[in-house]
Amino acid sequence: CVVSYLVADQLAKGSLYQRLLERKGYSLPQVKVDKRTLVGLKASDIMQRRVETLGSQMTLDQAIQTFSNSSHRGFPVVAQGKLVGIITQEDIAKNRDQLPGNTPIKEVMTPQPITVRHNDTLSHVLYILNRYQLNRLPVLESRKLVGIITFSDIIRAEANQLSGEKEQLGPSPDPSYGVYYTRAPATGSGRMLVPLANPQSAPVLLEIAAAIGRDRDYEIECLQVIPISRSNSPAQTAVDTTKSRRLLRQAERLGRRLEMPVHTQIRISHDTAQAILETIKQRHINLILMGWKGAPSNSPNQIFGNIIDTLIRQAPCDLVLLKLPQGKEVAEDVKSAKYGSLAKTWKRWLIPIAGGPNSRRALQLIPILATLAKAEKIVVTQVFNPQAGEPVMTSLEKATYFLKQQLKGICDVASIPIRSYSVSDALIRLAKAHKYDVVVIGASREGLLEQAIHGNIPEAIARGVDSTVILVREALH
Repeated sequence: CVVSYLVADQLAKGSLYQRLLERKGYSLPQVKVDKRTLVGLKASDIMQRRVETLGSQMTLDQAIQTFSNSSHRGFPVVAQGKLVGIITQEDIAKNRDQLPGNTPIKEVMTPQPITVRHNDTLSHVLYILNRYQLNRLPVLESRKLVGIITFSDIIRAEANQLSGEKEQLGPSPDPSYGVYYTRAPATGSGRMLVPLANPQSAPVLLEIAAAIGRDRDYEIECLQVIPISRSNSPAQTAVDTTKSRRLLRQAERLGRRLEMPVHTQIRISHDTAQAILETIKQRHINLILMGWKGAPSNSPNQIFGNIIDTLIRQAPCDLVLLKLPQGKEVAEDVKSAKYGSLAKTWKRWLIPIAGGPNSRRALQLIPILATLAKAEKIVVTQVFNPQAGEPVMTSLEKATYFLKQQLKGICDVASIPIRSYSVSDALIRLAKAHKYDVVVIGASREGLLEQAIHGNIPEAIARGVDSTVILVREALH
């Protein structure tokens, strides 16, 4: 689609998308757009500047451990700051049984990998990716690794261009700065990040984190981010961490009570989302669990809000968002909740599915959470277009069968197919009519243009129901 856009943009700038929106009744305001189109972009304009690398002297055993704690399928290999190779999961799989564990990875990596220069054009980058069937391209400047480009980066640049989203003005934010750490024994097979911002929702987040951690043998990493003005340096700004440390001590007490590894940290940052992304990379996070208000963003280029939108687009690991009910009575319950109490009110569950990878990832979490909550009734549903003929029930039947097997003897599982022209309206009506306590949905995989036309289904459901909403997005690949 990127190549098609580059050609179409030269023949008739913007006409296709403008007409699509006009046919749907949308009239775009006339805005002044930067004359630089995708055609004029360089590799340095779209690359990821923070790249996780492995040293060439790292052993095969150490690399295996790194891959097991990461969602990445490959890493650049560097020596003295210069790129010397690429190592992938395939390289590890081919050699782990053939070579001793102390073999340096430089012996099994792909040396002299294909690269691009920081000033190469986007069209050249696309040619290289397609010509050699690559998923990622290291970006060099004078043999020094300065970034990496994936197809996701190019698609994101395309979406920004089509939506008129402007690049951030002014200097880039400084890296976040850690001012407080506690470390538990690193005994888990993975790690889950729980950013904590609201003391009222912390108990239920920690309760869910503990359940997932026990099931998957994950350590828990609790993070508090203190935002500061961009005019101040995170590394040189004094902040009061009293309230933050008080909140993190809740998590530490939970870890001791359940004999689970719980790490904590406080970071100062210009940008909360950036601090979370940096923590994901530094701590090799497998899953993020965090609260979400469920309110729509005020920006036309954002769906959930700046922080959540950024994480949905960029976080490489699994992402689980929790929106608690906002009613006055429920809010008081949340405020007074202690660990082990709130989730016990989640008796009736609604599970809409669409058959995609995010729906499947959500299904895998439900047995853990439903067991925690001692759920009584789970209903799996799928919305079908009335004009689409006889509905194909395969995904609905498979999901229902899976949950019945996983929750046998724990709770009742049933399925309900629905015919409706509006997915979100149908699910909101169903949730309200049957007073479901929890709705679990997969994150939307629609592009920004489609969401502008049709609306974002998860966001619409979260806004329209009084239930707890759990939104799941699988790791990016």
